[in-house]
Amino acid sequence: MIFDIITLFPEMFEGPLTESIIKRAQENKLISINFCQLRKWGVGPHKQVDDTVYGGGVGMLLRPDVVIPAITEVKKTKKIKKTKILLMTPQGQTFKQQIAEDLAKEDRLIIVCGHYAGFDERIRQFVDLEVSIGDYVLTGGEMPAMVVIDAVSRQIPGVVGRAGNEDESFSKSLDRKLEYPQYTKPEIYNKLAVPDILLSGHHAEIEKWRSSKTR
Repeated sequence: MIFDIITLFPEMFEGPLTESIIKRAQENKLISINFCQLRKWGVGPHKQVDDTVYGGGVGMLLRPDVVIPAITEVKKTKKIKKTKILLMTPQGQTFKQQIAEDLAKEDRLIIVCGHYAGFDERIRQFVDLEVSIGDYVLTGGEMPAMVVIDAVSRQIPGVVGRAGNEDESFSKSLDRKLEYPQYTKPEIYNKLAVPDILLSGHHAEIEKWRSSKTR
């Protein structure tokens, strides 16, 4: 899987994408993450990327004559048929596990990160999917993009291993429900004990208990 990120702030991705599972996935060539500086397509000597809102309004919008050429050029850099272009925006479809699983079937994702007050409306015509991670407003699309990259990467074979995500929360095997409660050693801590059923060795009963606890 190739992730191409169009952003004004590529430095924001350092840390979350350079540690732990995502770091190993890159080292093992299971995923590739590339950054495209949006200001490269900026207008004029100062490489302006945003401007005021027609009709009045607070804030600045990213210009279509900056973002659309960026999308077009980045897409042309690699001739990969199974490519989807994502726009990170509060108006988008709420990101869920099913979407992560569907996106993991692609070979390449181009993720466009907004900033400032948002995008010129015409930009939406040049993307395949608009994505939101919830009903709240952030300073930009970089953190939502990190969420998408992490969730999608987990669905790629070899990133977390077969056993790592087959029964996790929101998986198909759990009917998209939250995972059941889990316990580890010690068996008793501060008078709080592991449920007896989990110590019984009766696997059928354990599965029945787990099924009753998903929500």
